Amino acid sequence: MFKDKKTFEISLETHQMAFLNEVAARYRLEDASKAVRCLVNFAIDEPDEQDRIFDEVRCLDCG
Repeated sequence: MFKDKKTFEISLETHQMAFLNEVAARYRLEDASKAVRCLVNFAIDEPDEQDRIFDEVRCLDCG
């Protein structure tokens, strides 16, 4: 598989970044970036889960 990694900037809340760092450490991933790639790949590989992932409103930071 051809890899064409690029760097992108995303905005996250502090607790979201902490979660990614914790997951990366727990599963011995190279870093939080790898954790994000795992999440994105799951969403790509599991199209039946995409509504559950993206359509349901989960706002931990609202209000």
